[in-house]
Amino acid sequence: MNIEHVWQDYQQALKSFLHTKIENKADVDDLMQEIFIKTYQNLHLVKDISKVKSWLFQVANNTIIDFYRARAKQQNQTETPQILADNEQVKHDLMNCLAPFIQNLPQEQQALLIAVDLENEEQKALAEKMGVSYSTLKSRVQSSRKALRALFDECCHFEFDYCGKAIDYHRKPEFTKF
Repeated sequence: MNIEHVWQDYQQALKSFLHTKIENKADVDDLMQEIFIKTYQNLHLVKDISKVKSWLFQVANNTIIDFYRARAKQQNQTETPQILADNEQVKHDLMNCLAPFIQNLPQEQQALLIAVDLENEEQKALAEKMGVSYSTLKSRVQSSRKALRALFDECCHFEFDYCGKAIDYHRKPEFTKF
């Protein structure tokens, strides 16, 4: 079993597989090169020739996963400097947007969300300050976040991207609380 025969037999099928997962042709070509290199370096590890195809497609699948992880990481790194630069303005804008929602929660939930999510107070330190266990505080914070989310869902319809980030929203006409 040599690299030339394996690559000749499966190259087209691998490329077709990549095209079903990746839209950009240049990215597909780059990933094909990566898969070829991994195949060249590791083909000797495949002991059973009848398993070469499944091994190759597993290599391809793992390469696709690595590709999307790297892209997501790169995107987050390029967004971070701008977010940090505008941190105070972002906090102010976020507080203005969230204020009516948070104000409709019970006082304890308001205080927890402001401390933990807006002021970035450590939950362990906050638990000590409040005289409750860390697990109790975590539970209360989660409960507060769920209550806030319920208000959001009552107010608006959200659209999310493939990573679960909100990309758009529409206020529901029947929502009249504030």
